[in-house]
Amino acid sequence: MMPLKYTFKTALEGLRTNKSRSLLTILGIVIGITSVTLIMSISQGANDLILGEFETFGSKIISIEPGREPTGPSDFSALFSDSLKQKDLDALRNIPTYTNIVPEVVVPGSVSFEGETFTGITLGANEIAADIFDLEVEEGDLFTDSDVRSRASVVVIGSDVKEELFGLSDAVGNNIKIKDRNFRVVGVFKKKGNSLFFNTDELVLVPYTTAMQYLLGQNYFNEIIGEATSEDVIDETVFDIEATLRVAHNIDDPEKDDFYVVTQEGAAETVGLITGIMAALLASVAAISLVVGGIGIMNIMLVSVTERTREIGLRKALGATNRDIQNQFIAEAVGLTVAGGFIGVVLGTLLSFIASIGLTSAIGADWPFSLPFSAAVLGFVVSASVGLIFGIYPARQAAKKSPIEALRYE
Repeated sequence: MMPLKYTFKTALEGLRTNKSRSLLTILGIVIGITSVTLIMSISQGANDLILGEFETFGSKIISIEPGREPTGPSDFSALFSDSLKQKDLDALRNIPTYTNIVPEVVVPGSVSFEGETFTGITLGANEIAADIFDLEVEEGDLFTDSDVRSRASVVVIGSDVKEELFGLSDAVGNNIKIKDRNFRVVGVFKKKGNSLFFNTDELVLVPYTTAMQYLLGQNYFNEIIGEATSEDVIDETVFDIEATLRVAHNIDDPEKDDFYVVTQEGAAETVGLITGIMAALLASVAAISLVVGGIGIMNIMLVSVTERTREIGLRKALGATNRDIQNQFIAEAVGLTVAGGFIGVVLGTLLSFIASIGLTSAIGADWPFSLPFSAAVLGFVVSASVGLIFGIYPARQAAKKSPIEALRYE
């Protein structure tokens, strides 16, 4: 039997004699491995980014959403639910392990000052929102609990809002218009930068009571956010929240809940599941390129077997066994696909890096460049497997040739 080292040397010489054909043959493999590497990198980057955003809010955050829990991406029932109201907020404040509770209402539209208009994120909440979102006031002050209770027309604005409406002038003490109502600016938040969920520098924060009565004309919240006193009591707190709201809403059957509770851990698991499913779906598409590439490898190897019939006969006449011939052609097929896999991993890494820069620019948040080691390993393993699987048949055809008939082949 021919030594393994000589088998690979012979296979490499066979590939070198047909460089152009070899490059064209591995194109499908290159595309497939590039796609797999790119998909895994972007999926991991998305997962890291979202989990990083969750960490900035803290692992103890517990949010309560109105409506039933969505059953799919097209289920928008929560957007039209009015199930969370002031009585619920009052009841939740009696839970000892649920603190820093912030009711939220979203006010669509823009704000203006002396002809200048800015479309940001107008949010009705209480003064605790600054702590939950880790916001620091740079100029002026936050509005107070007294402002919330009295439905005062006061507002704290983000740094981008201030720059757009007031430029270098002082904002504190001036009135801005929200839905044709004057609001006195009492504070400006320190610049923080963009995040995945929203840009706090574009935030316009008003008392939720004021927003509900004068801007929206509604008596319900879009969301309630709070914090467990410690990570050890999160499950207990969730249980108490659900029990409290079921009593408040006269619900006996949990299946009929008109609200749902989300923890950071639960949200992180959901994100991981979603990114995993997306990666699997996209990878299945990339797998088609690998199959096409594998078929191309098999076809070109069959052509090569026919073209090298005399060579096969000569080698057999000189003592090469069927196993030697078979191993040589399998080695050539695997060598082709591994080369394609290497090029694919390099291209995928480069494109992933470029994509992370582009996504950072597009969403305004720092999209992390992440290339899992498993992506590179998978690229080489898959490419070698494709070469082995699709190279076996041509290799066997080559090994079956009779040396006498092969030497007579013209």
